[in-house]
Amino acid sequence: MEILEALKFNIVDIIDVVLVAILLYYVYKLVKGTVAINIFVGIVIMYLIWKLTQALQMQLLSNILGSFLSVGMFALIVVFQQEIRKFLLMIGSANFGNRRKFLKQLKFLKTDGQTLTDVDTIIAACNKMSLSKTGALIVLERNNNLDFLVNTGDEMNIKVTQPIIESIFFKNSPLHDGAIIIDNNIVKATRVILPVNNEKSIPSRFGLRHRAAIGITEKTDALAIVVSEETGQISYFKNSKFIMFDDTQELASIIKADLV
Repeated sequence: MEILEALKFNIVDIIDVVLVAILLYYVYKLVKGTVAINIFVGIVIMYLIWKLTQALQMQLLSNILGSFLSVGMFALIVVFQQEIRKFLLMIGSANFGNRRKFLKQLKFLKTDGQTLTDVDTIIAACNKMSLSKTGALIVLERNNNLDFLVNTGDEMNIKVTQPIIESIFFKNSPLHDGAIIIDNNIVKATRVILPVNNEKSIPSRFGLRHRAAIGITEKTDALAIVVSEETGQISYFKNSKFIMFDDTQELASIIKADLV
């Protein structure tokens, strides 16, 4: 009977479990695909072992693990500083005035498993610019609202088309410097100034466009595409990691999956 009494749940307990589940989901989403995922899994395992030692009343081991976990919290802030920054940015930049955007951020709204952004048109424009070695930096907004960057450039509201993208990055165009931000198939801004990553570990062949692409994907969950002005090479950036593509059909498929 006492066991049954202990297992009784009320509405507050249910809300508590749901909120913890949502929090863990977002933490996992932030570290998924990065080296930090291994650290995250290790922390979870350590925590479960600690709780087990407490349940078994293994006082010595429990105290050691408890001390390690409490002191380790300061180290975790350093290790996960990029992920913590993304998480806080995701919360702080939420557009609560836009119901669709808000639901999208919580991942409660799934349309038809497709993105509104015309990825094929963007890739076709990149291919054309690659042939003429026209430099380009395209940022695709996802969950994190990038309005705080729009103010650094020229605000726009233009539907994405191949001629529009090519004309923006045309060498004699007054808009070709900086990046463009695209959200839901709309060019939100041009000539945007992005945060630049200055790490010395980045290949020396990378210019400011590539460093800016690393910087924005490091600090937010945005995606970035760069066309090199020197080589015409197309590079794709996500979570500050980059891949160079020759097969742009494969790149289009990857971007579509990442945007959903």
